[in-house]
Amino acid sequence: MSQLSETNPFNLDGPSEERARTATSTSNAVVPLWKQRLRIFLQNKLALASVAYLVLIVLFCYLGPIIWHTNQTNQAAALFNTPNGPPSAHHILGLDGSGFDVLGRIMFGGEYSLTLGMLAGIITILVGTIYGMISGFIGGAVDATMMRILDALLSIPLIFLLLAMITIFPRTSTNLIIIIGIVGWFGNARIIRGDALVIKELEYSQASRAMGAGWWHIVRRHVFPNSVSNIVTVATFAVADAILFLTTLGYLGLGIPAPATDWGTMLNNAASVQPFYWWQVYPLAAIFILVIVAITYIGEALRDAFEVRLLER
Repeated sequence: MSQLSETNPFNLDGPSEERARTATSTSNAVVPLWKQRLRIFLQNKLALASVAYLVLIVLFCYLGPIIWHTNQTNQAAALFNTPNGPPSAHHILGLDGSGFDVLGRIMFGGEYSLTLGMLAGIITILVGTIYGMISGFIGGAVDATMMRILDALLSIPLIFLLLAMITIFPRTSTNLIIIIGIVGWFGNARIIRGDALVIKELEYSQASRAMGAGWWHIVRRHVFPNSVSNIVTVATFAVADAILFLTTLGYLGLGIPAPATDWGTMLNNAASVQPFYWWQVYPLAAIFILVIVAITYIGEALRDAFEVRLLER
């Protein structure tokens, strides 16, 4: 009893106070940034639905042919089928004008569209990030010269630039990836340059420079990490743009040469027989549009997740 009175002379509810302090300290614990960003992303229901849809499309295009066996490369064998055949038990989405199964063709074309779009988007963000970082960080006459070059490139309509380059170089998968990748980085470079211009003038960058840090250290430890939010967001939109560019070229008849195909080439082939053979257009058009919309929603959710103002201090 005496020991109790010494530790708690006023007979206060000590355990309750301690529990309250523990709860307060727990509530004030710093939440890791990745958990905060994940929580913000998970709050966006449209983004979650978009991720689920993209996962289904990837599985559909890359694993679907294992289950749904069709001929997509042998034109001679396809001639035995009825061109533009309607949907049936053996051909759920019917046949196209060349006798190929449309469902299998969507999977086959999706492999090329998604793979080429992803690789071209990676090239876009790499080139745009490097160009923008160099221009914004160095500044001065170098920045002015690089921006005037970029202004000249931006003055050329992208579709015309794509058409000019695709007619000069052979239409191989590698060339399509490179052409789309090096044409789509112009706007991305401007965004990254803006980040570099601001971050290099902030206090921590100036302090590193005053302490003798070199330009590579400042870029690696300050400029690049603080530009990741825009880089990730821009990369997401770059993939959507690359898929859209590839589909546009395919629709204009400048896509992947046969026997390979892409979604744009399929839409081009189906446009000549519309509106009598709906199964060649509407299922593919719906899949393609939803893929672009899904990537856009994911990009917006990533932008919110990396937004500093939404994170806890």
